Amino acid sequence: MKTIKILSGALLAIFAISCSSDDSGPSYAVENPLESYHQQAGFTTTSNFINAGSYEFGLAFSPNVKGVIKAITLKLPEANPEVRVTIWDYDTKAVLKSENMNVATADVLVTKTISDLALEKDKKYLITMNSNDWYKRSKADNTNATYPITAGNIKFLEYRWVSGATQTYPTNVSLNYNGGDLSFDFKQTE
Repeated sequence: MKTIKILSGALLAIFAISCSSDDSGPSYAVENPLESYHQQAGFTTTSNFINAGSYEFGLAFSPNVKGVIKAITLKLPEANPEVRVTIWDYDTKAVLKSENMNVATADVLVTKTISDLALEKDKKYLITMNSNDWYKRSKADNTNATYPITAGNIKFLEYRWVSGATQTYPTNVSLNYNGGDLSFDFKQTE
């Protein structure tokens, strides 16, 4: 009888362990879509703009899968201790996240980890920065890129900008360049 109790206890333990194994599904890699976007847009020419007037500018995008933004990345041609970065709901123009970033050294990529910002599949968002320094990425012949541009799990819809130092939703659209090396680290969640 004692042997049966031990054996049944051992079987229950094995069953419990096998049922509690990690079935959390696939593990997805973190991706940053900016380089792929520049390549696919044909934006291979770079000009530096330093102290060129303040603008709120960035890229409208839509995830092709459900996921989260885990970090914001930024590189500028001039040091700037306080660059405001904003992530907007494209349709309502509501601010979803606003972060200040310290770009301590010119031409060095800065990454700021943020609390995960959930993004819905196929929903439109906009990421912008406010700066008077930026890289202008364009085609050598200054022709328009063809949107949308899919870079990994992110579909870029357009580049938007507006003049000024305030946190204002950009109203102008330009198709023949991208201002700034502003992006994000995205991780698919399902």
